[in-house]
Amino acid sequence: MNHPMTPKPPLGRNFHRLLLSSGLANLADGIGVVAWPWLASLITRDPLAIALVGVAQKLPWFLFALPSGVITDRLDRRRLVISMDLLRFVTLIALAAAMLIPGLLPEVPVQDFPADLLYGLLLLSALIVGFAEVLRDNSAVTLLPAIVPHARLETANGRMGSVETVMNMMIGPPLAGLMIGLALPLAFGLYGLAFAFAGLLVLSIPGTFRTIRPEPRPWVAEIREGARYLFARPLLRDLAIGLGALNAIDVMLLMGLVLYAQEVMDLNSAEYGLLLTGLAAGGVLGGLLGESIIGRFGASACLRATIAGCLLWALIVLFWPEPVLVWAALTLSAVTGMVWNIITVSLRQRMIPPHLLGRVNSVYRFFGLGTMPLGMLTAGASVSIAEAFIPRTQALAMPFALGAILSILLLFGIWNRVSPRALAALHAGEGAPPPP
Repeated sequence: MNHPMTPKPPLGRNFHRLLLSSGLANLADGIGVVAWPWLASLITRDPLAIALVGVAQKLPWFLFALPSGVITDRLDRRRLVISMDLLRFVTLIALAAAMLIPGLLPEVPVQDFPADLLYGLLLLSALIVGFAEVLRDNSAVTLLPAIVPHARLETANGRMGSVETVMNMMIGPPLAGLMIGLALPLAFGLYGLAFAFAGLLVLSIPGTFRTIRPEPRPWVAEIREGARYLFARPLLRDLAIGLGALNAIDVMLLMGLVLYAQEVMDLNSAEYGLLLTGLAAGGVLGGLLGESIIGRFGASACLRATIAGCLLWALIVLFWPEPVLVWAALTLSAVTGMVWNIITVSLRQRMIPPHLLGRVNSVYRFFGLGTMPLGMLTAGASVSIAEAFIPRTQALAMPFALGAILSILLLFGIWNRVSPRALAALHAGEGAPPPP
């Protein structure tokens, strides 16, 4: 007998408000992808100094990821998202206003490490925006399963990922390139305004989003509880560490691309922004087709393919730095990266108890995203060191050579850890104690 298919529950109006808010926040982040390093490159041509701006923005993932989990589980997650968007708005508008002060932005970038006021403000602003990003993102990830039926998490995360990627990599970077061409303060002003409107959309979502949980204990004890849950499940632990290595490689390649695109590929700010739309195109495809791709090839193959995509990107830039080929490599890498996110985020949202979700996510992100400053530092330092021995154009390729080598090592290291059997064991709850 044929049974009618059970209709899927709707995602709901609150999800679409959160979706639009996330889109605007990622439009802002997409502007920042170009604006931060480009402003740094107008102040100095020193690779390490440019890399330090990215380090300042990503260092909070190492310093603040664990405490942010405790804050997320203790406070209303909706209010945290709104507050962090407001903080970023104020910081970026202040930086844009500072750039309007006559003489603060040098007419010609210095060749050595800068020691001027604008560079100091740039580092401070990047650090503040980074701290706000950590708490905002952790709160938003834990907010989603509270407003979306668990049966629709893959769909919701896929749509969220597609919209985020369109705004972050397809619209944001080219828009930033155009704004920089018109007026640099305009790019940072728009960057801040996007966060303001993102916060207002979350403000329109009714309800209280504070979990029912035991009385708060000392912070270290609460962080330890989240870490214990993660490490009791070896695959979750391996995915977090693998993501850390993958993100370190990924940001090393992106940081290396800033000067490489200008001096080797001879691209201007608008062309550089267009090049990064490859990441957007791939992210959109991965978000829309992710569920089908996972069903067709299996989660294990998709996780392995993500690392292979990163390897291909590094090799293309290293040996065939033609804009069209680099764009295609970025697209493929983004497809596999989005599918990785759909698999791992949905897995965590479904299996981690709500009262622990913020802390376990924060521990996961500590390992998964806290390595990004190391990748950025490696990109800048590798170029600076290599310049002492080889021509600058060859030295600028060092992040891609290192990225290719590290991708191969990571692929070998994680191959068996994300096998179909390991994934099945995690879904079945094998080898792990019951949730606390």
